[in-house]
Amino acid sequence: MTTATRGDPTDVRPAGGLLRHRDFRLLWAGQAVSSVGSNVTTVALPLVAVAVLDAGTFQVAVLSAAAWLPWLLIGLPAGAWVDRLPRRPVMVVCDLLCAVAFLSVPLAALLDRLTVMQLLVVAVSAGTARVFFETADQVYLPVLLRPGQLPEGNAKLQATQTVSYVVGPGLAGLIAQLTGAVAALVLDALTFLLSAVLLLRIRTREPRVRPSERSRSLRRDITEGLRFVIRDPYLRVLTVYGAASNIGLTGYQAVLVVFLVRELRLEPGLVGGLVGVMSAGGIIGALLATMVARRCGTARALLIAAGLTGPPALLIPLAAPGVGLAWPALGGLLIGLGVAIGNVVKGAFRQAYTPHHLLGRVTVSMHLLNYGTIPVAAVLAGAIGARYGVGTAIGVMTAWLALTPLVLLVGPIRRRRDLPAAPVAS
Repeated sequence: MTTATRGDPTDVRPAGGLLRHRDFRLLWAGQAVSSVGSNVTTVALPLVAVAVLDAGTFQVAVLSAAAWLPWLLIGLPAGAWVDRLPRRPVMVVCDLLCAVAFLSVPLAALLDRLTVMQLLVVAVSAGTARVFFETADQVYLPVLLRPGQLPEGNAKLQATQTVSYVVGPGLAGLIAQLTGAVAALVLDALTFLLSAVLLLRIRTREPRVRPSERSRSLRRDITEGLRFVIRDPYLRVLTVYGAASNIGLTGYQAVLVVFLVRELRLEPGLVGGLVGVMSAGGIIGALLATMVARRCGTARALLIAAGLTGPPALLIPLAAPGVGLAWPALGGLLIGLGVAIGNVVKGAFRQAYTPHHLLGRVTVSMHLLNYGTIPVAAVLAGAIGARYGVGTAIGVMTAWLALTPLVLLVGPIRRRRDLPAAPVAS
């Protein structure tokens, strides 16, 4: 694939920051509204299962797992396909598919035909679209931006995504309180439609993949991406750390709504508000990420982020009604802070470090393990919760998360101030 648009001295994209970059603003706005909708779903879908269909702890955990299962099933071929296809149309189609999937829930509820099985199908369908969307998005951003603009671009995208972690659950709880959880999914569908419209307005022309540049073998394409990740000491350790931390993060989040509703007896509005507050640290983290990386170094910033993501998780099991809700709020704030800093630094590093023709496959190869552990963790947390109680499941998963920063101490990151700009030639 041609990479002429990256670092081209004839680039005429506007200077003075990305707020003046029209196409980036459209991409940014589209991701912002769809992220809000997606985070409405993280609370609304479990609330529909619990409040409308009276689903059990294990069923709710399986529902959370279903949204991530496609990363295990189609993640690798999706990366190879995205490297062969124009990315913006892929993202638009994914938005439209998500809108249709989420609109089917209120329609089925209106007809009194809604079931847990349909919620599972919707979760899997939206998760499949997410695999393609996120992979295409990671490859598309370096088409819009120069390499030097990637840290700023990733920071802005991460900031709005973390804002959505606060706004989305709060909206879901409010709508569920006022009109029922099912109605919240209508908002989700509308955000995906708006995202598609915004993406269609982007003018930047993406370089075509010439037939001569395409591998004739899908398997060869997949293997090339996997080999690059496995052999690279930085991408390898970041992938293992991401997988390990996602087990703990997803594990406690998969049963958190059940814990708050059935153990602490919180109303839906308070559940959404608390989940939103727990995510608020991500806003601060995204805003501070580039400054932390600049002052401390990108490698050290990753270690700081890991330290904030791990041990504070131990505060979450201390949750109790009333004043005791301050413990999960504080733990969630610190976790969000660490996750956001780490995601901004890691995302900019991967996009600048990886050869562009491999970026889709490298991204999805890392996500395969990172996200592939999520359905396993959700089912495991659900099984522990069903057998020993949801409080025990929260405790086990947060204890695991607290230990995960140790992974980054294995490998070269601990010895460096900054991550390298390019792979060392072999």
